[in-house]
Formats: sequence, C-alpha cells, structure tokens
Amino acid sequence: MEKVRICAAGDKAVSVVFGSVINKEINGRVRALKNALLSLKVDGITEMVITYAALAVHFEPALIRRKDLIAKIEAVLPEITAAETKAGQVKEIPVLYGGEAGPDLSDCAAKEGKTEEEIIRIHTSHEHYIYMLGFSPGHPYSARDEEPFSFGRRETPRVRIPERSVVVQRNLTNITPFSQPCGWQVIGSTPLDITDYRRSEPFLFEAGDRLKFKAIDRAEYDRIREKEEKRRQAEKESVEAIFGGGLGDGPAGGCGDSSADLEILSPGLMTTVQDDGRYGYQT
Repeated sequence: MEKVRICAAGDKAVSVVFGSVINKEINGRVRALKNALLSLKVDGITEMVITYAALAVHFEPALIRRKDLIAKIEAVLPEITAAETKAGQVKEIPVLYGGEAGPDLSDCAAKEGKTEEEIIRIHTSHEHYIYMLGFSPGHPYSARDEEPFSFGRRETPRVRIPERSVVVQRNLTNITPFSQPCGWQVIGSTPLDITDYRRSEPFLFEAGDRLKFKAIDRAEYDRIREKEEKRRQAEKESVEAIFGGGLGDGPAGGCGDSSADLEILSPGLMTTVQDDGRYGYQT
C-alpha cells in the first residue's frame, strides 16, 4: 500500500493522495476520508471533491490554517479503510442503444468482431462503479470489471455531442449531462436528466454509486423523456412562484428577470463567465 501524501493545491485547498493506480479499494478509502471529515464537522472546510485516487479538501484560510487542517486529516487517516465505506446505491439507467442515439455502436461492434446485440448484452450485463464526477457538473466516470472492450477513444473527437449521451471505451462508461465535446464512442442515450439544478439534489449520481444499464426501445425512451420534461416544468413553475421572473429552459435553469443582461455573440474556445461558485457542487 502506497504512503498517503498531502499536497498543497493552491492557497485554499489540499489534495490527499492515496495512490497512483485506479481501483475500488483506493477509491473507497478516498470516500471514507470524506465521510470521516464530514462527521468531524471541521469549521473552515468549504468543500471536498472525490477523484479516482485522491480527495481535494477546500478550506477558508480565515477560518482554519492549512497546518491545522492537515493535522486533523493526519489524525483520522490511520482509521480510514475502504471496508468502512458505505456502499453506494445501485441505479438502473435506461438506454436507447444505436441509431441516431448511438451512432458509434455499429463501428464498436465491428471493432470487437461482434454483433450490435452482443455489445449491448455486454454493456447491460454488469454493474459499473462510479469512481468520481468530473469534466462537467454531475458527469459520472464509471467502470466495470468484467468483459472490457478492446477499443479506445475515437481517432477524431467530436466538437459536440448531445446531452445524456452514453459513451464508452475499454471498460469505462460516462454519461454526458450537457451537450459538450467528447472523444469517446457514443453507443446510446438515456432519457434521464443527469444534472438539473432545480432538483434539491442536482446530480443524479455520486461517487460510489453503481450503474446498471437497461436497454429500452424508442417508445419507452419517449415516455420517460416526457415524464422528465413534465417534472422540469413543474419545478420551474414552483421556483418562479417563489422568486418571480422567468427561468431558462436548460438543466442549469436560472432565476429572476428573463430578459437578457448579457448576450454572447462569439465565444472563444476557453471563454468562461464565472460567479463566486456554488460550494458543494464541484466535480
């Protein structure tokens, strides 16, 4: 077992690194440390972000000094074991495979020397463990231990793929919460909203959850999607009734006057507009 390292990550965070490999035991220890620090209710910790093999602990220097935070972390580390970590939930994810929803499915089948039905069978037969959320808010990085595919990423990434796309490579599966760039193989789409800031819990998943994918047809996809849209509309109207004004229609929503205060004419590749952040929702 590698020695745990605590590294500075800017002036308001430390990274507690448990190892240099990806496996469920190390990730379980990362999750266990987060749970231990939550139970301590350390004044000054603003957020904790789980990664494959490390925990980023963000803090407010005006409330706790870095050395005092590190001392608290070091005090609980000897008690941290993956076995003590509570198992995450098993969540069934309906997926419409192939066709327009999964344009890479046929290519993936050809690369594996299998039929499309065999690729779907492999993908739906095994649970996928979520190691972390990242890349975009609520975006799950999951993997299965059984029957890995041999293919990796696409040779040419796509500039944009639709929200809720189910993308794969090797033994890994991600689901895109938003329309975004991606170099992975798109094999399907789920009708479920992965991230929606109008929900009390915006993210559908958290690290430690396990995904069980289920193949559905277009009629079932449309039925679930209609139900999701009705839920979003009801939550939108509920928030508008409280705060007034209009809300945007996307997953991120919005509050207040629906008139535009800022119009983006031509965004740069890495142009962002940021506020002070929303503690508790970093990925």
